[in-house]
Amino acid sequence: MRKFVVLLLILVVSGCTVMAVNNWQQKYGSPEVKQRIVDSQTDQGQFYHDAVKPVLESRCVVCHGCYDAPCQLKLTSPAGIDRGVSKQVVYDGTRLVAATPHRLFVDAQSTSQWRDLGFSPVLNEYPESPTNNLAASVLYNSLLVKKSNPLPQVAKLGSEYDFSLDRSANCASIENYRDTVAKQPNLGMPYGFPAISDDEFNVLQHWLMQGAKMASLAPVDEYTHQQVKKWEAFLNQDSAKHQLMSRYIYEHWFLTNIYFTNANDVTYYKLVRSKTPPGEPIEVIATRRPFDDPKVERVYYRLTRNQASILAKNHIPLALNNKELARLHQLFLETNYEVAQLPSYQVEVASNPFKSFAQIPTEVKYQFLLDHAQTIIMGFIKGPVCRGQVALNVINDHFWVAFVEPKRVGNANMDEFFHQMDDYLAMPAQEQSNALPISSWLKYSRLQAKFLEQKNAKMNTSFADGKGLDMSLVWQGEGHNDNAALTIFRHFDSATVVKGFVGQAPKTMWVLDYSLFERIHYLLVAGFDVYGNVGHQLITRLYMDFLRMEGEQNFLAFLPPEERKKLNAHWYREAPKSLVEYLKSNEQFNQPSGVEFSSDDLQGELYSKIKQHLAAVLNTRYELDNDGVSQALEQLNRLPNTAVEQLAQVSFILVKDGDKHTSYSLLHHNAHLNISSLLNEGAQRAPKEDTASLVNGFIGDYPAVLFYLEKEQVDEFVGKLQAVNSEKSYIALKNQFAIRRTHPEFWRYSDILHKTAKQALTVEYGIFDYNRFENK
Repeated sequence: MRKFVVLLLILVVSGCTVMAVNNWQQKYGSPEVKQRIVDSQTDQGQFYHDAVKPVLESRCVVCHGCYDAPCQLKLTSPAGIDRGVSKQVVYDGTRLVAATPHRLFVDAQSTSQWRDLGFSPVLNEYPESPTNNLAASVLYNSLLVKKSNPLPQVAKLGSEYDFSLDRSANCASIENYRDTVAKQPNLGMPYGFPAISDDEFNVLQHWLMQGAKMASLAPVDEYTHQQVKKWEAFLNQDSAKHQLMSRYIYEHWFLTNIYFTNANDVTYYKLVRSKTPPGEPIEVIATRRPFDDPKVERVYYRLTRNQASILAKNHIPLALNNKELARLHQLFLETNYEVAQLPSYQVEVASNPFKSFAQIPTEVKYQFLLDHAQTIIMGFIKGPVCRGQVALNVINDHFWVAFVEPKRVGNANMDEFFHQMDDYLAMPAQEQSNALPISSWLKYSRLQAKFLEQKNAKMNTSFADGKGLDMSLVWQGEGHNDNAALTIFRHFDSATVVKGFVGQAPKTMWVLDYSLFERIHYLLVAGFDVYGNVGHQLITRLYMDFLRMEGEQNFLAFLPPEERKKLNAHWYREAPKSLVEYLKSNEQFNQPSGVEFSSDDLQGELYSKIKQHLAAVLNTRYELDNDGVSQALEQLNRLPNTAVEQLAQVSFILVKDGDKHTSYSLLHHNAHLNISSLLNEGAQRAPKEDTASLVNGFIGDYPAVLFYLEKEQVDEFVGKLQAVNSEKSYIALKNQFAIRRTHPEFWRYSDILHKTAKQALTVEYGIFDYNRFENK
């Protein structure tokens, strides 16, 4: 009976949809995909670039830009606008079978192909007329609904607004849109924010009436054109050594936004695999992972223009120039090694970099990773794996990262060790995108245990009696590379990595060696498929537990053995028995530290020694200035816990002094008894141990709160925030100093925020995402 009722409901809904479509076709005619792209030099093209695109970026892309944009509506490019909406959820941790990928510019090359994949338009695809272009546009109607139903004048919106990340988005087609908004008039866009201004509305209305023509990108300058040719020539030489180098580089750079220094304008490119050589149109090889079988005789590595607006969430800038070219030549080509045969693309080889790139010496690969450490780590911080709490509850909220000196791990002895260990270093991506979680988990946990056993044995020999286990083991960035010290912040369901040791001394720290650094990349970036099934996502998350603990153990090795046990016990309070036993197995490494200590606070002293060791390369951009405003705000680093508990994960503070705005980030760090729980993080929380960090500039891509202060208000703001001890007092603080999502001038302040960020961040700048903006 239940099956019959469900089937009946499906038939009724389907029937209603068919009736709605038929009614529209009777009224307007048959829909078909339009050709909307015009040359950038035409009047319509210039209008799109000069008038339309700025409105879309500043008012729409702030919520409709990334993988988790509602209804997959990505308004960051003409292709995304034309593609439209889909009801399919990208982030689904419960699906039993891997989904079909829907990556813009990759999995379909035309709007017609997107229609075949189930996407419906937000622009008119019925016969054109100014009236039809508005009436049949979901984009226009959603703006009109907001104009007709403005936000209520309240501080906090009611329960009719759902801002949860996993909310059921209503992805209505134009044929059903009117019925949908009749029931839910609050669905007008921008959702949960004030309507756009009349001038902005008129710009979009005019554009839509004229057929929503969108411009192709203007040609690049000659310098940039020549740089593309030079780099494509470098990456596509014929020798096996060149081809292996390019494959390695591609598998680590495929997420980056590449640009060329010294160009007149910054133009971003993506490194892609193509079926065609330089000089011919690019034919992207669409695979789930960068190391999947391309199914062509020869892969070519090409640079294609990034067509989309730059978002803070996924912006990983990478500068290329002659110095970088020389460095790659020195590392990969001048180093004396032979490439007898190119590795296969069989999954057990391609998913395991210790097999696929075994012919490249360890020191070469590791030095490449170190040269770009922040960029590589950004891959798993800003990549698609890092959306959502379950993806990120594998790391602490605030920790520092340092690296092992490459000369200590880059020699023939280590090359042979990794060759012997390569089977143990197999990655979960070997199971591809449909994995059985239990059997796969058991398989990789056993392999990791065997590897650690061999690693500990080697370390016991290498560091017998503590010899060499001292600060000389920590990479100093050759005295100039500030990638040597990094800080990672987790913001509950997003994260950030920055250069320098930022904030107060953290609870934990990682020290990465080559094998650990490489495995993290191939686990969370190259080997992760956001469209994979629940088993794939589960074993990826669980395997990262091992890698995190291995990084922590590398740090603890610098401390005396008893202190290692003490800190482990504190970091993993109330951990499951199986995890406690696993941690005990790590005690197989039992050599003393070669570091001399003189205080009772051994961890704090070790932090100081590492900072002193890296003093020449420590990036200090996030340290507060000595001016009165910064020093007054500095007190927020010592907020009482009652105040910290009320804070959002990421709050931006803008201080106005005349015509100038200075920016700060106030970050809430969630404390945990341990972070070993996959689905019940709340039970492991220790909120009374939460802390906050106040830093100069912008850290975080998803601001939840914007505090806007006149310079004269800073002392009052600090005093009142220090006194916050309840939600009521926090709301009172926001009443006075915050720009809420319901503020009638919200968009003016949003513009100030982005203008300030663009001036401060330059090539690192990207549009912030408001999907986590607080409703409080």
